[in-house]
Amino acid sequence: MTISFIGGGAMCEAILKGILVAKGATPDEITIAEPRKIRRNELSKKYGVITTASNLNAVSNNADIIVLAVKPQVVSFVLNEIDKSISTRQLLLSIVAGVKLDTLTKSTSHASVIRVMPNTPAQIGSGVSVWTASNSVSDKQKEMVVSLLQPLGIEIYVENETLIDMSTALSASGPAYVFAFTESLIDAGIHIGMSIELSTELAIHTVLGSAKMLKETGIHPAELRNLVTSPGGTTEAALIKLEAGGLRSTLIQAVEAAYQRALQLGNL
Repeated sequence: MTISFIGGGAMCEAILKGILVAKGATPDEITIAEPRKIRRNELSKKYGVITTASNLNAVSNNADIIVLAVKPQVVSFVLNEIDKSISTRQLLLSIVAGVKLDTLTKSTSHASVIRVMPNTPAQIGSGVSVWTASNSVSDKQKEMVVSLLQPLGIEIYVENETLIDMSTALSASGPAYVFAFTESLIDAGIHIGMSIELSTELAIHTVLGSAKMLKETGIHPAELRNLVTSPGGTTEAALIKLEAGGLRSTLIQAVEAAYQRALQLGNL
């Protein structure tokens, strides 16, 4: 499977790393179009992939999949640039936040389009990718997308495109919420007198263990929280403070803000 990326940023690298680790493609089967010379050299040296400054070169090399991995603010320019260069056999796969299938198909006069919303844990094979497809995408092309995404973690196909923008707010931005929470846990440990090394170790493994427990038991988070919380105990005292500080409502508002921003990006 040959793949061309347009845009060599962090999410491109996350997907690239997952593909190479899983041997979904070899370095010489991957081309990355990236305008910054320093970044091109970095990706080429680190992964052995082909790099180019030209988006048209990346598209015209007859790759099976063209991955659009640019910022929403420049997507219109890029789509206009590559409009006439995509062949009918190629699959256009976009990871650009907010940009709709309809926009992608009309801007490129290309019918076979996929929208994917991955997240950065794809770098270590623990990501989640939510995706949907235009009506013209064949079953064989869908199978190709599955083979591309599975090495990155779990992949979830949805019929309703609106769920892609919702996933942008929840799972794509979600690692940042978890990192911010973990950072706060580490700071809390330091605040009460722990060394940064011990606090970091405890916080990271607490988050890892809790997530694994959620996954493996299948028990609702509220029920697991109740199992940890004894009346009048230390956990209850902490949770009262979290509720008073508005943790739950603030997080809900944060995801809503991310969702609304994803919708706005689609209208740029």
